[in-house]
Amino acid sequence: MLKIDHLSTSYRTIDGNVRVVNDVDFEIRDDEIFGIAGESGCGKTTLLRALYDIIEFPLEIDAGRVILTGEKNGKPFFYQSGEIRKTWWNNISYVPQAAQSVLNPILRLKAQFLDSIPKENRRNETEEQTLARVAKYLEELNLSPDLLEAFPFQLSGGMRQRAIIALATFMSPNIVLADEPTTALDVVVQRGILMMLMRLQKQLKNTLVLVSHDMGVHYQITNRIGIMYSGSFVELGETREIFEDPIHPYTKMLISALPKVGDKSQKTGIPGRPPALTNPPPGCRFAARCPLASDRCRADVPCFREVRPGHYAACHRLNEGV
Repeated sequence: MLKIDHLSTSYRTIDGNVRVVNDVDFEIRDDEIFGIAGESGCGKTTLLRALYDIIEFPLEIDAGRVILTGEKNGKPFFYQSGEIRKTWWNNISYVPQAAQSVLNPILRLKAQFLDSIPKENRRNETEEQTLARVAKYLEELNLSPDLLEAFPFQLSGGMRQRAIIALATFMSPNIVLADEPTTALDVVVQRGILMMLMRLQKQLKNTLVLVSHDMGVHYQITNRIGIMYSGSFVELGETREIFEDPIHPYTKMLISALPKVGDKSQKTGIPGRPPALTNPPPGCRFAARCPLASDRCRADVPCFREVRPGHYAACHRLNEGV
């Protein structure tokens, strides 16, 4: 399980700290696909970096922590912010945004697989024996073992993405974090990547955390979803329930913008733009774009609370019974 305990993170700049993740508090369960959605710049990638413990200048944790707990091979484990990197690849792994660029262009894939496997996990094997295990794993993923002899530049974008996913899942981690894994790929390749991630999650019975601005992707594959806006969650719950009966105005507008088969009505975007994180407004940060906003919305920050069992939202109109 991954517990995010009132986490706040900022980027240090010459003009002061810019709060990008603001008091986020929730849990990600074992054996589920959890989605994080929202417009570009809302803090999705920064949140994922904090979950993976990539806390490097200029990013820093202002408050709270991330706690990773579970059991693997019959042994319980416990890690928190500052320690999670000790278990990279083994108990938690990361597929970063634009993952194609993270592969070393001058090393064959076999060298990059060997670099990702800690020595203590090689079972006293020779490199050839470890690579034989990797080749067998690639075959299980319907990938050719010949990939191990290739350089990244010799592969298509989709094949590089599949190689990254194979790297991230080879050690059967309890949690896989995937940040926009289908970015810059055509729709056919996108579907293949998503099916691969779903198949692996079912096979390994682990947890997949999927970041995407594409609500259609979340509807297809996630069990639960958290909607982020300007650094905080505005709604969180079971994916089907949120799509069938969204609570927050922002969530409603995101879902209503989705094209539907047979629906020929003109779709419109959400008016305005998110507030600058360097100087966020008081009250609800969505108030300036919300058609239902009141004076209270512009003055007071709404509480993120459980509205229905397992369904959370932050909106003053909930308290008003509207």
